[in-house]
Amino acid sequence: MDYLFLFLGLLLLVVGGEFLVRSSVALSFKLHLSKMVIGLTVVSFATSAPELLVSLQAALNGFSDISIGNVLGSNIANIGLVLGITAVISPLAIDKDFYKLNWPAMMFASVALYFIMKSGSVISHSEGVALLLMLFVYLWILIKRAKGQRKTNPVDDSIDEGLSKTSNFKIIVWLLIGAVSLYAGSEFLVNGAVSLAEQFGVSERVIAVTMIAVGTSIPELAASVIAALKREKAISLGNLIGSNIFNICSVLGITAIIQPIVVKSEEVLTSDIFWMIGFAGILVPLAFLPKAFELGRKRGVFLVAAYAIFIGMTILK
Repeated sequence: MDYLFLFLGLLLLVVGGEFLVRSSVALSFKLHLSKMVIGLTVVSFATSAPELLVSLQAALNGFSDISIGNVLGSNIANIGLVLGITAVISPLAIDKDFYKLNWPAMMFASVALYFIMKSGSVISHSEGVALLLMLFVYLWILIKRAKGQRKTNPVDDSIDEGLSKTSNFKIIVWLLIGAVSLYAGSEFLVNGAVSLAEQFGVSERVIAVTMIAVGTSIPELAASVIAALKREKAISLGNLIGSNIFNICSVLGITAIIQPIVVKSEEVLTSDIFWMIGFAGILVPLAFLPKAFELGRKRGVFLVAAYAIFIGMTILK
């Protein structure tokens, strides 16, 4: 039954995430927001909804290791697994925003998270607010820069403009399906994960940074692989880095505001957080050495291999 709960949870999270993204984009068009703003804010937040619901559900049920492990593991998976596999299929070009804004913002959020957790072994209400404020500052800078670059860099066409013609009734139905699916999926996933952890004698943290993290990263992985196979620019290094920033600042920020997150496992501060910072940090030498501004297949293989080592070491500890 535990495996069934996990499968149903993951399936419902994928379905719920898809409906939430579609309804959010359609609603944004109704509010006359530009495609650029929708892409940078609405879509980014909606794709973080599975992580948010899982982390919030886990924190409210007293399983704070799952809340933190889900975010740390998802961020590691986004770079090691999703970005690695995408680069293996089709090399990714690296733009200037990578090292001028997105990467520094991700590193700042990652290091800030370490000091927040280390300071009192808890992410408090006020620290949750601080994480959200960091996100708002990042988004403000991002939108301001994007508006300035709009003439030279066209807006990403991966957002379906056909959604602008969606009826209000359909938007409401999609929102309801998305909300119910995400809630039910998070319930199934958290309950199944806790039962499996007890059954196999491993910690909730191990299940969270491996199985749950990969599960909540499935939408990004699927979108990345499809885009890479089609040679489309629908997914980029910037999208994945943005997702990592959203995971830290919005998922943990909102969860901590509702329910402070206690750091229970020592490994979170001695291992997992350093793996996350390490995967983020290694992107700079990979981006510039030896061939600059391209993440090719060899570097993709390196990232996937490093992710496999992380999973192996986490499970065998």
